[in-house]
Amino acid sequence: MTGAVPLILASQSPRRLDLLAQIGVTPDAVLPVELDETPLKNEAPGQLARRLAQAKAQAVAVARPDAAVLGADTVVACGRRILGKPADSAEARRFLTLLSGRRHVVHGGLCVVLNGRAHVRHVATRVGVKRLSDQEIDWYLDSDEWQGKAGGYAIQGRAAAFVDFVNGSYSNVVGLPLHETAQLLGGLGLMR
Repeated sequence: MTGAVPLILASQSPRRLDLLAQIGVTPDAVLPVELDETPLKNEAPGQLARRLAQAKAQAVAVARPDAAVLGADTVVACGRRILGKPADSAEARRFLTLLSGRRHVVHGGLCVVLNGRAHVRHVATRVGVKRLSDQEIDWYLDSDEWQGKAGGYAIQGRAAAFVDFVNGSYSNVVGLPLHETAQLLGGLGLMR
């Protein structure tokens, strides 16, 4: 449930819409934004997630200054190495091989632009992946579930069989940190 100000989601992710519905929030509109998501030189993963979330929200807010605009972004990092959305199955295989048997961090950037002001948050979730066999990686790649997913996996899908540790917000790994989103929207009077 949102307040009198229209809420716009600046994302094309169906997962983010589903997650918002989980907490009773239905945006008045969905206006996706295409951005160059290439990290800047020496940009840390958390900084990238915040910057992209804010850029998405601000791009839509320019056209809709009457609305509250919610932008979000998810960045998967193994150390300082950022694992974006794999271009093909070979890159997805490299990502899964890198994540195999180790922990990584999923950074969620969250931004609401309201009345020209950007309210930005960052959430970090540590995730552990069990050691994966070549057969498990093949099985996952054959599902095509990796396509369009930061880090090359979807924790809410088949990859749940690989995850042996989560410390922090599970919904952040799916695509939107719900607790922080509800707190931010509520604090701005956009959710009751």
